[in-house]
Amino acid sequence: MKSKFYTLTAIMVIVGLMLAGCGGGGSSAPAAEAPAADAAAAPADAAAAPAEAAPAASADAVTLEYWLWDSNQQPAYQKCVDNFTAANPNIQVNITQSGWDDYWNGIQTGMVSGTAPDVFTNHLAKYPEFAAKEQLVDIQPFVDRDSVDIGAYIGDLAELWTRDGKRFGLPKDWDTVAVIYSKDALAAAGVTEEELNSATWNPEDGGTFGEIIAKLATDEAGNNGLSPDFDKTKVKQYGFVLPGSNGGGAYGQTEWSWLSNTTGWQHADGMYATSYNYEDPRFIATIKWIADEMAAGLIMPLEQSSSLGSAAIFQAGTVPMTADGSWMIGDFAANSTAPFAFARLPIGPEGRKSMFNGLADSIWTGSEHQEEAWQLVKYLASQECADIVGSYGVVFPAQQSAVDLALAAYQEKGLDVAAFTEQALEEGGTFLFPVTDFASNVGSIMTPAVQGVLLGQSDAETALTAADKEVDALFQ
Repeated sequence: MKSKFYTLTAIMVIVGLMLAGCGGGGSSAPAAEAPAADAAAAPADAAAAPAEAAPAASADAVTLEYWLWDSNQQPAYQKCVDNFTAANPNIQVNITQSGWDDYWNGIQTGMVSGTAPDVFTNHLAKYPEFAAKEQLVDIQPFVDRDSVDIGAYIGDLAELWTRDGKRFGLPKDWDTVAVIYSKDALAAAGVTEEELNSATWNPEDGGTFGEIIAKLATDEAGNNGLSPDFDKTKVKQYGFVLPGSNGGGAYGQTEWSWLSNTTGWQHADGMYATSYNYEDPRFIATIKWIADEMAAGLIMPLEQSSSLGSAAIFQAGTVPMTADGSWMIGDFAANSTAPFAFARLPIGPEGRKSMFNGLADSIWTGSEHQEEAWQLVKYLASQECADIVGSYGVVFPAQQSAVDLALAAYQEKGLDVAAFTEQALEEGGTFLFPVTDFASNVGSIMTPAVQGVLLGQSDAETALTAADKEVDALFQ
């Protein structure tokens, strides 16, 4: 491992610059569902506002419900919970894990019916909507009361969870995206690992990354995708499988944002923006390029990949290349049937770009045990728990010492994860997950629009321009 991965200052500078570049300018303070002021302004607001008294803890036996969606992280957090309950014997914690779609459906339904968990793992795209509906506890009074050191978290990760002087979570981790490839298939196609790691991309002709995808694709007669004899109706092996299973929806974190954002395009103009940029020709060209590659038999068609999901398809050896987030490192290591490795993202017109995301735990306002829930949230975001999570080698935690432990755990497993960490450290190499209001509505509009283009059912310019108008209307 290069020593720079272990340097807190370097990561803080890069993440800090990224936040400064993506945070947007100072806008007016919001009403419940209006655009909020930039998160960067929140600490000043929080300092000016008097903290409300936090509820007192109960000495009685209390049971907390804690939900998360990532099965790979559940063992690590179970260990943290075990430590927490050992130190707090009057508090029992039940962990529930479910898949992404079921998870959010359960959270939203539970908040309406009064059965939501006391504490749940939250997402940057989700929390503004919950906060606007006053479904999340503002933990700033707890933070102030207990003198929680916000500076312990890498860069300004903690400030992503603030809005209008309130705080809705403490950061747990961060992530980037990389390419995953089969070593054997790459060699068989005559492509070197150096060529893949230095591949270029553009939405006009796909660059050398598009050529590599074509070289990996073969038909039943043995022709690869560059051959004029390649038969797209009799594909034996596709060259790439699009990450995920739904085409990427509104954000395309692992699916297409690492392509679209290399053109200079961005989803929205800063945190809590009041419009999106899905009508931009650069975004449209990116989605169209992917759709054209699917139609040409080079990228697996969405109708085939959506049933199993890209990770399972790659791990079974069916398709030799995909992309995914750093939270999936352990999953690929545990389930891939052939030798694989992680490669850098292709270099687009404006360099390499990866979405930078991070999770936090939030407290539901309907919890009857908010003090105990806060104690759990505080511990799950503590250095002690972060180090436990880091030692499992399943994610990059939000504290630097835990990142060091994660890197050591990956190295012990024989995994070179430099493709993810170098992306985080590269100047200008990351951009923030879009944080705005109406996330679920934006997703409901953009998911079928993107899917329609990728399935060949819609014209990219027509469908995405129309969808953009619907999205922007949400904020009017």
